[in-house]
Amino acid sequence: MHLIMFDIDGTLVQSYDFDTQCFAQAVETVLGTRIDTDWGNYTDVTDSGILSSILDELSMTESDRTIVAQDVKDTFIHLVEKHIETHPVAEIPGAARFINLLAARPDTALAFATGGWRETALLKLAAAGIDPGDIPIASASDHHRRVDIMKTAATIAGGEPYDSITYIGDGPWDKSASAYLGYRFILVGNRVAHTPSIPNFSETDAVLELLRL
Repeated sequence: MHLIMFDIDGTLVQSYDFDTQCFAQAVETVLGTRIDTDWGNYTDVTDSGILSSILDELSMTESDRTIVAQDVKDTFIHLVEKHIETHPVAEIPGAARFINLLAARPDTALAFATGGWRETALLKLAAAGIDPGDIPIASASDHHRRVDIMKTAATIAGGEPYDSITYIGDGPWDKSASAYLGYRFILVGNRVAHTPSIPNFSETDAVLELLRL
């Protein structure tokens, strides 16, 4: 059994830019401060990890921190919902068809492992026409650290031990987390220097070949 694990923003859904804008706006709305949106400057590049780093710089009680964190999350979810209501959200070309193809195979298990919160991950998938069905999702709602999100995804996918695990993502944090865990990594797009890489999922046979399926 081969586990294929997917990031979402920038990998399956063309949501990276508006997701960044909504997150920064949510923090500014709740905390009144502008944040660094170069996510590479944060230790844990996940919604909960970035927010935790921001809150670490503020002096507040643990109870206040919990309340503020929930306020930021709720505001972010609302902003993403509003964006989706007024703007089309596209899949990375071929993503939905490719996931459906893999889901029908008896030799593959699938999982989503996203640095976003679960609620917004589901919103973006639906907006892009990608039906997650019963594919398990691990997210920043589960852990701050991307490697822990990915390990959780591997566990809840239910097929361990796997013959191989491949993570498909678009960011440098996806690549480094895969290397840390010993997972194969396939890059979508060109935001990172890496081989193998694909521009999208349109060429199904080529992607399957990279997956060694």
